[in-house]
Amino acid sequence: MDWIDIGVNLTDKAFAEDRSAVLERAWQADISQMLLTTTSLDHADQVLEYCAEFPQRLFATAGVHPHEARHWNAESTQQLRHLSQQPAVKAIGECGLDFNRDFSPRPAQIKALEDQLAIAAESGLPVFLHERDASETLLALLRDFRDQLSGAVVHCFTADQKALYAYLDLDLHIGITGWICDERRGTHLHPLMRDIPAGRLMLETDAPWLLPRSMASKPKSRRNEPAFLVEVAQCVAQCRDESLQQLADHTTNTARSLFALPIPE
Repeated sequence: MDWIDIGVNLTDKAFAEDRSAVLERAWQADISQMLLTTTSLDHADQVLEYCAEFPQRLFATAGVHPHEARHWNAESTQQLRHLSQQPAVKAIGECGLDFNRDFSPRPAQIKALEDQLAIAAESGLPVFLHERDASETLLALLRDFRDQLSGAVVHCFTADQKALYAYLDLDLHIGITGWICDERRGTHLHPLMRDIPAGRLMLETDAPWLLPRSMASKPKSRRNEPAFLVEVAQCVAQCRDESLQQLADHTTNTARSLFALPIPE
């Protein structure tokens, strides 16, 4: 089987000691390609260095997370425009709105998102979106920009049916993480999996976070990693009444199409 993990935080300090081993375990687990998420422009160069080591297998997003939106300024716009032209960069993001924690003031979050959506429209790159407790505001902004965007994925979808249908009505893609494996807070996602058409669904670990709680044997560190994507896949496949092979085929094809990824040689 051939899997693509569309959301890996490989620059996180949790991977500092064994990053190469983490990648090797991913390859052994049939994770053929990964999208490395950038949440701050300060991390972009490091992400691109990793991508250069594995040019057929590692790719990047470039953008500013809503938690960091208070730092967004005119220089950020120029930096992101430059990054958007790098061949390894396949999406703008992780950008969006987070009204759950409000680490940045909401007006700053909205301004940073609007500017990043404009850069996505200019560059033709899809958008890698973050949303927490802000679906109505995010949808309003996306409706203004949707005709100008090549595409977008709602990363780590955890919301309800109403939000899902609204995102799908805008022809957005949906990213599912190990949140769905959490018996405490993720079971509401199970019946929604059948509502996501093949061609709109993608899988991600969001490693090192969101270790699937359904794992029979969990690492002592509680650290998630790309090799555990199949645990997410098993839960999603069961909810959709699909085989793992069917799920791998369409989610991988969807990721390659949205992010313009090559088939690895």
